[in-house]
Amino acid sequence: MTEAEDASAGRNSAVAASLMTAGGWIFCKGIKADDRQAFMHRNEAAVNPFLPRDVAPRLLWQVENDGWLLLGFEHVSGQHADYSPNSPDLPLVAKTAQVISQTEAPTIADDRRAIQGQWAAALDRELALAPPDNAHSWSRENALTIKEWARRAPSYLGGSALIHSDLNPFNVLVADRAQVVDWAWWKTGPAWVDAAHLVVRLIAAGHSPAEAEAWAAQLDGFGSAEPEGMTAFAASLVRLWERKFAISDATEGARRWLEYRLNGH
Repeated sequence: MTEAEDASAGRNSAVAASLMTAGGWIFCKGIKADDRQAFMHRNEAAVNPFLPRDVAPRLLWQVENDGWLLLGFEHVSGQHADYSPNSPDLPLVAKTAQVISQTEAPTIADDRRAIQGQWAAALDRELALAPPDNAHSWSRENALTIKEWARRAPSYLGGSALIHSDLNPFNVLVADRAQVVDWAWWKTGPAWVDAAHLVVRLIAAGHSPAEAEAWAAQLDGFGSAEPEGMTAFAASLVRLWERKFAISDATEGARRWLEYRLNGH
């Protein structure tokens, strides 16, 4: 190694840096092997060989030594995606999201990776509680309606498509194409889930809910999804995220999307 640059974003690694080596730049991330978050790095390493080419950087090596787990990836140049209205990044993001949605989950997937079971368990815990005190006033006023819709969400989440599940702008790097990083939370389920998450992110970036849905409609999975399932999923995001993330742009995006859908749009 002859040069190193710390990563500008990322919260789940003890080490995250671009390294200049004799063979060129690589990206290295790592964590103590016995850290409770180490499973995320193992998840990412396991799925990487099965990801579509040009959608994500290749894993070059995985090293576990002296109490550390380190992953070395192809270096991806580019900027974090801009999801704001009229951004030139959006067509590239759509192209990549389409490829992901059309990809079957790898054969290494098991029940632990199925979003349906994970979502059901999370909602069982969440819906046994009252909404958090710091929930938005609209959410508190409509708590019963949101709960009833959220309870239905898992029934729509069966499927075998590959899901990234966290397409926030920091996980999408754009240059001549959009590449997706940080696959620690990959799942299996219906092809529309990543598109639904993108709707929330677009709303958070300044799109109206109608504009965000119109953009997502170009993605095969979103266009074929059951409307009731989309509403139920939006309701589940509001209930889960208002407790987990409190006040955040993404939480507010999910709430605005749900309010739009419940108003009959």
